[in-house]
Amino acid sequence: MNDQQRRRPAKPHRRPKKDPVRFLAFEALRAVDERDAYANLVLPPLLKKARAKGDFDSRDAALATELVYGTLRRQGTYDAIVAACIDRPLREVDPPVLDVLTMGAHQLLGTRIPTHAAVSASVELARVVLGEGRAKFVNAVLRKVSADDLDGWVARVAPPYDEDAEDHLAVVHSHPRWVVSALWDALGGGRAGIEDLLEADNERPEVTLVARPGRATTDELLTALGDDNGLPGRWSPHAVRMGEGGEPGALTAVQEGRAGVQDEGSQLVAVAVADAPVEGSDTRWLDGCAGPGGKAALLAALAAERGAALLAAEKQPHRARLVERALAGNPGPYQVITADGTRPPWRPGSFDRILMDVPCSGLGALRRRPEARWRRRPEDLEGFAPLQRGLLREALKAVRVGGIVGYATCSPHLAETRVVVEDVLKGRGGEPVEAEWVDARPLMPGVPALGDGPDVQLWPHLHGTDAMYLALLRRTA
Repeated sequence: MNDQQRRRPAKPHRRPKKDPVRFLAFEALRAVDERDAYANLVLPPLLKKARAKGDFDSRDAALATELVYGTLRRQGTYDAIVAACIDRPLREVDPPVLDVLTMGAHQLLGTRIPTHAAVSASVELARVVLGEGRAKFVNAVLRKVSADDLDGWVARVAPPYDEDAEDHLAVVHSHPRWVVSALWDALGGGRAGIEDLLEADNERPEVTLVARPGRATTDELLTALGDDNGLPGRWSPHAVRMGEGGEPGALTAVQEGRAGVQDEGSQLVAVAVADAPVEGSDTRWLDGCAGPGGKAALLAALAAERGAALLAAEKQPHRARLVERALAGNPGPYQVITADGTRPPWRPGSFDRILMDVPCSGLGALRRRPEARWRRRPEDLEGFAPLQRGLLREALKAVRVGGIVGYATCSPHLAETRVVVEDVLKGRGGEPVEAEWVDARPLMPGVPALGDGPDVQLWPHLHGTDAMYLALLRRTA
């Protein structure tokens, strides 16, 4: 070492700079992974807190939202790409490191952020949350990722379609293989249809509002939103679609509970149950699985217009409180109770019409809850099956002869939809129930591609809704 080298001052330690947008997105991803939280519940309070501090503007919030949801939606694809860029099994990478890597991969492959900015911002985030050593690992991996675009990477890491169609689609469209298989079975048809469905699952869904009848109108909501930020719903007479960047909570009607956020598919299910023909009286309605309250609020408003009363039952006390909040201010008679629909407190034959929107896998709402696709397992369906059959069986006992039961799920999985209904009607696992199918398709006028009936399956790629299922049954004896 010469004298000049000895006299050269040591390079000063640079303190990593915290990027509030990426740090917030990382916090949300860690909550999803560590606490099994849902991004749509975790992210809003984080954004609200950041805005209150003055750290965020609307563009920052939009970027943070894109980073969180984009990373979660494409997690399967990004995992396959990252795995190809490291020399160890992916399971051996610590989850916080993997979150930084996949979020970096999304910036490189799924956004228009320049390559150098995506890499440097990810490395800087790693310095803040992981330390200098791991930041070097992140830098090395992301530089490998940046060597190709998304199409190029997919061609390298996905097996050919002709060799393994389901695994190819799973990698290309970022769904677990078993989910691809289940959706394909439910949808039927060839490659084009399933690819359209999987692509729709990875698109950001519109925010749809419901104007609760007798309390708000679609015209009121459209006027409040303005010509540039509001459109009528496609199918539901009570729906209004919001433009990007709109905030539902800023609308007076939403603040007052006269309107709310509700997917158009959920609205169609509630309206169909309310409009299905019944024989005789029509004054006693039941929502047997009412939490968190969106369908119950719409049913209560429709019931009030007809002089009927709604009983909203929910097993979980905290969800029952959400139902009470959703129904507050409804002009007609209603009651919210905490009750288990499989061991009901009401007498048989007590109701004229019933909605039983049963707990399910949620595979129909993967656009809104992308993390659910990675959280669910095939064996989960075995746990739901007895509950779904029990709830439908008790609902058919609770409705009077000539009354209507609507069985609904936010899942298109055949094991949660038609198989459940057929098993209950045929007495598999319990006593047979005297009931008949009612064609639900005429109760969704104007909605195309509803299949052969009598039940209805909605689809994101065909209807722009969650994949809601509805079977209508009339008790005959």
